[in-house]
Amino acid sequence: MKKLLLLFLSLLIFNIGKAQNSAVNIIPQPVEIRQLSGSFQLKNGQSISFNKAEARSVAEMLAQRLNVPTGFSLKAQQGNAGAIQLIINENDDVKIGKEGYILNVSPQKITISANAFAGLFYGMQTLLQLFPKEIESKKATKANWSVPAIKITDYPRFVWRGIMLDVSRHFFTKNEVKDYIDQIAKYKYNTLHWHLTDDNGWRIEIKSLPKLTQIGAWRVARTGHFGDREEPKEGEPTPYGGFYTHEDIKEVVQYAQERNVSILPEIDVPGHSMAALAAYPELSCTKQKVHVNPGTAFSEWYGNGTFKMLVENTLNPSDEKVYEFLDKVFTEVAQLFPNPYIHVGGDECYKGYWAQDAGCQALMKKLNIRHVEDLQGYFMGRVEKILEAKGKKLIGWDEILEGGISPKATVMSWRGVKGGIEAAHLGHDVVMTPTTFAYLDYMQGEPTIEPPIYAYLRTKKSYSFEPVPDGVDAKYILGGQGNLWTEQIPTLRHAYYMTFPRAWALAEVYWSPKEVKNWDNFAKRMEAHFQRNDISEINYSKAVYDAIIRTSRKNGKLIIEMESEIAGLDIYYTIDDTMPDQFSTKHDGKPLELPEGNITLRVVTYRNGKPIGHLIALKRTDLERRIGR
Repeated sequence: MKKLLLLFLSLLIFNIGKAQNSAVNIIPQPVEIRQLSGSFQLKNGQSISFNKAEARSVAEMLAQRLNVPTGFSLKAQQGNAGAIQLIINENDDVKIGKEGYILNVSPQKITISANAFAGLFYGMQTLLQLFPKEIESKKATKANWSVPAIKITDYPRFVWRGIMLDVSRHFFTKNEVKDYIDQIAKYKYNTLHWHLTDDNGWRIEIKSLPKLTQIGAWRVARTGHFGDREEPKEGEPTPYGGFYTHEDIKEVVQYAQERNVSILPEIDVPGHSMAALAAYPELSCTKQKVHVNPGTAFSEWYGNGTFKMLVENTLNPSDEKVYEFLDKVFTEVAQLFPNPYIHVGGDECYKGYWAQDAGCQALMKKLNIRHVEDLQGYFMGRVEKILEAKGKKLIGWDEILEGGISPKATVMSWRGVKGGIEAAHLGHDVVMTPTTFAYLDYMQGEPTIEPPIYAYLRTKKSYSFEPVPDGVDAKYILGGQGNLWTEQIPTLRHAYYMTFPRAWALAEVYWSPKEVKNWDNFAKRMEAHFQRNDISEINYSKAVYDAIIRTSRKNGKLIIEMESEIAGLDIYYTIDDTMPDQFSTKHDGKPLELPEGNITLRVVTYRNGKPIGHLIALKRTDLERRIGR
């Protein structure tokens, strides 16, 4: 009996160890994973060694990340005697490139080897994800600080892996931006696209043009839904806003560089310039005074994608003073940001004021162009020459293709992938960031529950994105990014709610080989990261647990279809004005024909007998409105 008991315990311990080893929940999924037997135990008194000076900062960062939650006093030291060893290769491993790494975990030690700092940093991020979730604690806590034995070889699919943060609609402090950088760097993003100017605020100090921040960085205080707010009144105080000084920007840029994140600054021109025109109205066609917009309805949008501005927000392309202004702006921007690109916007430029302006008409005649839209090509050509004189390259939204751009310009495809396909066929480098997959400001779940905006995008849809369209040479696709516009995002906590988990899905799209992508596998890892964020107190959305409800009409009857993003959820519903629970009618996966009458459909999801999703309640009128959507 004793022998049988010992054998049983041995098998139990083996299976527990095997189960621990199988719980590898890395996002984004590495290129190669080989799980081994055993585990490494982190202990107080161990050290983190590094072989070259350029690895010191990663070693020190790792020591701090481990010491806070464990309460240990691990130290970084040069040499090769550490229990955790960071190694910059003497000879480059061509397979892993600049940002790749090899992580080896054995019961005796951990080694991360890479060709450069970037690879070591990403190897560190993967290692931290192998520790138990308590590693995300902001204070010392108790846990089994072990890492499963494993070998990982990893490197990115794309060189451009970005997130855009809009700080014009709502200002985020430099410390909030640094915190956001920390969170995206965990998932191997290497670009923060910083949307610094728009109609709603100018956020970067330009010392040669002080009114840009004295006036353009501040607006009247307003609450309520963005786009439905009251117009500013003449003489009304403008307390809401903020901007970054040169010193702030230098600090953030350095902080980002230490995390292998390059910051791409955006100065949005010639449209989206109301904050600049509030400071310098003489740069517009009408030269009329405007206010920094607090979120009023200043435009009319039509069903075919065209629109009309009710207030001028566009720089005058025929005025030489505009280019003198831009030269001053880009001189200071170029000095502050080491990124080889400067983003110049170029999107949603309303040309109605140009069409009515005598100076623009004279310029069109001089250039022998018939269409006012072609003035944008002229404007962008002038801007590109300004940037080139400062050693920078131009990148803009896909509207910069209108009117022609130089072959050296890089295009961000946001209106679907069409602009990216066109740009690639013309030989332009392209960053894919289409609304259909990558817009993080869109609702991510049931529209009657989520904070309202004009479109929605579920995590599963983001995960399905393929950045290289059929028929396009992959060499022109630099990569992609997710875009977080902040009209409806006033706080950093809500920014995280909108960013995650969709940014995790996109991280895997941009980093991992497309052959390893699998939604159900990703979803399990995503849920493990929910738990990590619970401990780190970083907000995220749980909309993936909510039922998806679609409607159609067949033979005059209202038909309801229901499903979930996450496999294994049970959907319960009622149509008798009672609250649904696990004892209500369970959805069998078949279309439901809704009976006639003033009926409210109530739906909730469960897993393993426990509620997990939000309660959704839809009246018949609500259901009819979404037919075919």
